[in-house]
Amino acid sequence: MALEAALISTLIVGLVAGTAFAARGGGGHKGGGTTSSGTLALVMVTDANSNGTPNYRDTITFNVTSTSTSPYVSVRCKQGDTLVYAADAGFYAGYPWPGAQIMPLYSPSWTGGAADCTTTLNGSPSLSFHVDA
Repeated sequence: MALEAALISTLIVGLVAGTAFAARGGGGHKGGGTTSSGTLALVMVTDANSNGTPNYRDTITFNVTSTSTSPYVSVRCKQGDTLVYAADAGFYAGYPWPGAQIMPLYSPSWTGGAADCTTTLNGSPSLSFHVDA
């Protein structure tokens, strides 16, 4: 029961932080994007320093609204010209790997530092955001 309560609290905090983040403009961070097939908004799942913006080792997901019956989000993060992170996930009921919708901002190639990330929704550029160190 305590674990369920903690998970629910984390999700609620993540959604509230994500909503606040999506509403922010400027500062090099972009909280939401629109394509001809839908909208995409970044949601913080874990925010270690509680600043409301993505940092290395935080965890994110997305609120997705799409005209597609099987919307698909791709994230690519680079440090300079070097790809350090790539993640892809379907954001629809029945997607067989729902855990892939929660994306940790690190990888074996990304061992620290800031990065610039871009996302696509159903193959269309949707959202760019900066991840601080």
